[in-house]
Amino acid sequence: MTNREYTPSPQRYDNGMKYRRCGKSGILLPEISLGFWHNFGDVDSFDNARDMVHYAFDHGVCHFDLANNYGPSPGSAEKTLGRIMKSSLQPYRDELFISTKAGYDMWPGPYGSWGSRKNMMASLDQSLQRMNLEYVDLFYSHRYDPATPLEETLQALVDIVRRGKALYVGISRWPKEAAGVAYDYLAAHDIPCLIYQGRYNLIDREPQAMGVMDQAVENGAGFIVFSPLAQGLLAGRYLAGIPADSRIAHGGHLKKEALTQERLQQIKALGAIALRRGQTLAEMSLAWILCDERITSVIVGASSVAQLQKNLMALQSPPFTAEELADIEAVFAAGV
Repeated sequence: MTNREYTPSPQRYDNGMKYRRCGKSGILLPEISLGFWHNFGDVDSFDNARDMVHYAFDHGVCHFDLANNYGPSPGSAEKTLGRIMKSSLQPYRDELFISTKAGYDMWPGPYGSWGSRKNMMASLDQSLQRMNLEYVDLFYSHRYDPATPLEETLQALVDIVRRGKALYVGISRWPKEAAGVAYDYLAAHDIPCLIYQGRYNLIDREPQAMGVMDQAVENGAGFIVFSPLAQGLLAGRYLAGIPADSRIAHGGHLKKEALTQERLQQIKALGAIALRRGQTLAEMSLAWILCDERITSVIVGASSVAQLQKNLMALQSPPFTAEELADIEAVFAAGV
């Protein structure tokens, strides 16, 4: 299929995707969103990336999550989306909710990272150019900057919306105290924080333990999850060892040290629970997150259409029984 031949499925909003309201805003997001963190860079197959985006959109996934430094190389994931927008998705721009971020290392020198007004403004201008967009729907501060006054970063977000370069703003992985300042500052300037993005999964529940998730809800913001499968640990790929093509084998963000013997036993126990439910471990892990009403959406990564298809199966998950939830908690009762 060439780009020119692509026509979205007429049933894209009627094939099982569900949408949740983002905090107290008017925005609805799909329960599963597509992330561009991996597999959309210039080292990856463009045809495969395009096919995943088309498949996602055909199945109601209208939210694509990016950042300025996603690749590799940095910026290339945004360029990939830009090519797809230009060749096939531009007519459907108003159906899409596209987010990007700034804050991590992007270009050399003192202005290529962190949360200064200079970085935030310049980064978004570059991102818009790469993505062939006039605006993004959502722009994040990608990380908390302890050296820059919070008011400088937050005022930059306010001004970005007022200049029409983003419709909404959000924060990603900010500590609770700083997030509280952000919610108050943005609300006082009539640009409320739309959403908080945090790492959350069966293994890593820090946003819940630290009260960050409840804080978002209390401030009328949504909460969107990234790394729902713990960067692959919960995908079921490591139950029989470390595959040669896995993230651990490649030495990326997921390190071999993360797969301890105790962790492996936990994963196997979770896999057994999933099997009893008639699901894969990945499907159950995604469904477990979505059973929490505080969650607005879950960002999944994918390396192929087939993998994305499997992730979307989580939307058909049967409800968890009290016994199943208790069995899941018992897996972690001894701690790690």
